[in-house]
Amino acid sequence: MKVGNAVSQVIEICLRMFGIWPNTSCVLLRRVFWAVTVLIEQAFQYRYIVMHFNLIELSEMMDTLSTTMAYTILLCKLVIFWYKQRTFNKILTMMAIDWEKCSKTKFATTSNVKQSHRFANITVILYSTSIIFFSSNVFIQNADDGITFNDSTRLLILEMDLPFDANRRFVYESVIIIQFVYLLICANAMGLLNALLINLILHISGQIDILRKSVMGIFPKEGNHSPSRFMIKEIIQKHQKIITFSEHMEDLYSYIAIVLFVTNTLIICCLGFTIVASIGRPNALQSILKTLSFYFVTNMEAFIYCFAGEYLSAKSKSIGDAAYDSLWYESNSKDSRIILFLIMRSQNQLTITIGKIMNLSLEQFSSIQKASASYMSVLFAMY
Repeated sequence: MKVGNAVSQVIEICLRMFGIWPNTSCVLLRRVFWAVTVLIEQAFQYRYIVMHFNLIELSEMMDTLSTTMAYTILLCKLVIFWYKQRTFNKILTMMAIDWEKCSKTKFATTSNVKQSHRFANITVILYSTSIIFFSSNVFIQNADDGITFNDSTRLLILEMDLPFDANRRFVYESVIIIQFVYLLICANAMGLLNALLINLILHISGQIDILRKSVMGIFPKEGNHSPSRFMIKEIIQKHQKIITFSEHMEDLYSYIAIVLFVTNTLIICCLGFTIVASIGRPNALQSILKTLSFYFVTNMEAFIYCFAGEYLSAKSKSIGDAAYDSLWYESNSKDSRIILFLIMRSQNQLTITIGKIMNLSLEQFSSIQKASASYMSVLFAMY
């Protein structure tokens, strides 16, 4: 199965690292390693939240809680991808077949592939920059004040309640390095799993464009207006493959969407509260820069999913529009009935749902923003 042209190499490397890409060596070992690693990290973070719940300010608690929930989302994504491995393999197989058959319409598919590759590269840059800003607070403090190893000044990139003494110089530096590398890998993994969704959306968009061109040409402008039976069969099969691909994509991302819909609302609320609460405080600029990049990528993640659902629905509707715009009215009634079934089927729009409950759309993104603002106002009333 060759899908190197259809899926960005950066995404493939990420999926291989986490044991998601098919035919990867030591898949079970990779999955166990990352599952155990993330669970241990989550245990230390949630332990810190419980142990320091009444000892730190509300803004600091919200900052720590938002970071912890972000990596809970990553764990949920990985578990869902591992559980839906067969569905993901089917998606890649269909992409490989579509790419092999696109020689006549290569421009439409190549353009979308280039866009998806650019988006994956931009995602890596954006998330890496976010981690650098997020870690800058620790690095700046250590550079300005020097590292003194006692409980009052020790500062970690990720606040954790570790089961050992991290005040010793070598241990502290090792923990900081491990946390930074861990954050860099996990943050890029979260971003590239989102970039994979855009990759799939752009692929199905290219296939819909190919189908629309075929539908528009089913009734020629000149000469005989009776469509070829072979062409009709090919169009029907192509439409069914697009529907199947969309169903597989919906099966893969539906439950990820419901996790994001709930947690991203809370994370955006916590980060927004932290940013506003930092204004007017000492080191406000450092705190805001640390949180602002995280706030931006969290909003971008929510927007990507909502935009993907909206775009897929609008694109699927264009199939029926293309069928209606064809010269079906100049053909005989027997042949024009064929196009009627295509129009009727395309009225059931393709979409990605939030846990089979509601469709992902830009309206849902606005709902996330409104809910986050409402929860933020409650936090300020408690502050």
